Amino acid sequence: MESTHRLIVGDAADMAEVDSQSIDLVVTSPPYPMIEMWDELFCAGDPAIKGALAECDSNLAFERMHRILDRVWNELRRVVKPGGIACINVGDATRTIDGHFQLFANHARVISALRDLGFTQLPAILWRKPTNAPTKFMGSGMLPAGAYVTLEHEYILIFRLNGKRVFDADALKMARRRSAFFWEERNEWFSDVWFNLRGATQDLDDTGTRERSGAFPLALPYRLINMFSVKGDTVLDPFLGTGTTMLAAMCCGRNSMGYEVDPGLQTALLRNLNAVPQLANRIIEKRLRDHEAFIRERLENKAAVKHHNRFYDCPVVTQQEVDLRFEPVDHLHFIGSDRFKVIHASHDRFDASQGLPGKREKTAGWTRMPRKGRQLKLF
Repeated sequence: MESTHRLIVGDAADMAEVDSQSIDLVVTSPPYPMIEMWDELFCAGDPAIKGALAECDSNLAFERMHRILDRVWNELRRVVKPGGIACINVGDATRTIDGHFQLFANHARVISALRDLGFTQLPAILWRKPTNAPTKFMGSGMLPAGAYVTLEHEYILIFRLNGKRVFDADALKMARRRSAFFWEERNEWFSDVWFNLRGATQDLDDTGTRERSGAFPLALPYRLINMFSVKGDTVLDPFLGTGTTMLAAMCCGRNSMGYEVDPGLQTALLRNLNAVPQLANRIIEKRLRDHEAFIRERLENKAAVKHHNRFYDCPVVTQQEVDLRFEPVDHLHFIGSDRFKVIHASHDRFDASQGLPGKREKTAGWTRMPRKGRQLKLF
């Protein structure tokens, strides 16, 4: 299996390189209006914003910043397939303008824009981010009534275009079945609150670049891509930043495209490409080990495990998991300076079961599969 990926340096308000109705999934995080670190970017797109901020006209500045984002949302309406999904990570802003502290509800403005374009909003996710608890209070501290609630979450807004996606071709149905996730993953991922998303998978590039770009951890797009697309789909990030969505797509066996106006952020993506095989395979190994631990605990608690995954030869909870399989990454090819091809490992050469629990043999109250076929070292 191969997946292809393209990085385009340019403004996603005009995605001429993307065919109409060609995108299965959008995963992105735009610059947040009224967050000072992005003032310069918004002012470059509309000089009137600088004047509005100088005159302390916060409502005008907020609206004109969002009108810049609206141009991108309008392009999404063109490029997303019927039944396609758009996941937009956005945070609200707090800011003092002319001595008045206030909230700017970016998530509400984005919802309004996408709904006006014909997208249907689905239940959203609250991403609760790590905070520095001893210093998280704002305003007058311990004295009422000038203290303010601290924003400790961002939104992952989820939209669908033109009804449910149809999986009618046999090949597409099988791709969907092979793209399944484990039952226990479904229970965690489809919660409406995500906590922290810490872990090694988020430490892809240096802290300075991440702070400048506002990049989200790789675990966030990795989950969303698995939740809302199938293998072989094309994922778009119109605000690519350091390339986290593209890296996640590579790890998931999806194709991807991304736009970024700042050519300097290309460096972070290019720096991380060589780590993709090890990163992708480490994630696969962790998912398999976590599943092993889950099944072990479930069997010890005498809970039902009625089905068996055909590829990993291990127990699974539901019939929908029996064809689940991952796509280990073998290597990458550079195609010019802006295109990449990921070669996913042949299943003839890899057997990732690695001692996962099975139903064939029982030892000391524990089920163990008989060894067969080839073994996989994921590193």
